[in-house]
Amino acid sequence: MSYNPSNAYSSASPAPRLPSYHSTPPPPPPKTSTPSSRGPPLPPPPGQQHQSSELDGGQNYHTQQPRISPIEPGWLPDTLRDKSTSDLHHILSTPSLQSALLTNPSTAHPSIQQSVAPLQPLINTNLHLTSTLLDLERQLSHLRQHTQTRLLSLRALEQNHRTKISETETALQEFSPMALYQRLSASGQEQEALNRGLEESWLEEEGVASEREVGEFVRRVKEGRKVAFLRRERKGRWDEGRVGGWR
Repeated sequence: MSYNPSNAYSSASPAPRLPSYHSTPPPPPPKTSTPSSRGPPLPPPPGQQHQSSELDGGQNYHTQQPRISPIEPGWLPDTLRDKSTSDLHHILSTPSLQSALLTNPSTAHPSIQQSVAPLQPLINTNLHLTSTLLDLERQLSHLRQHTQTRLLSLRALEQNHRTKISETETALQEFSPMALYQRLSASGQEQEALNRGLEESWLEEEGVASEREVGEFVRRVKEGRKVAFLRRERKGRWDEGRVGGWR
């Protein structure tokens, strides 16, 4: 019995219908609130642009590179083409001559000038900044010297002020609160002593005093006691803090 592939496929049951796929994939599931701590960070979405940073300086550096002419094999300055071997040997053994040939625009290769040209604006900027810093240094030195002079002058004035204050306190020492309080206390005691002496002298006198002498004695005693009372009252007020002055 022969095998016919067409009969086998025709007699078999029809194949199941596969689901159709669309070109647009379904939307992704929503992200959870807690980000995963495993794995590297995800790349930014395709709609966002990459921001330049300091790490991208190499790209800018390559774009800013000047165009330098290549040095041809066997190139020599025109002034050295007709030199002898001894002269060339002398030039090779003298670094100063080599430096002069490289720095002279008429003998140097154009690539040297092309490579140095971008540095000229930076050199000019550095020279300008150097000049500015020198000016600021001179101004700062002048201000420092002026400030030092003012400081010395202020110190001298402060010393004179302290001397004047000391002289004033010495001159007014007898009028200080402490001195006034001591004088008030001494004057009260002195007046009490004068009153006692006046009374004792009157009692020690012998004989009969006239009416005029009695009146004079009474007047003097009243005035003395009045003065003593006022001084005691002033001292009491001072001790109680009821008047201004030393406490």
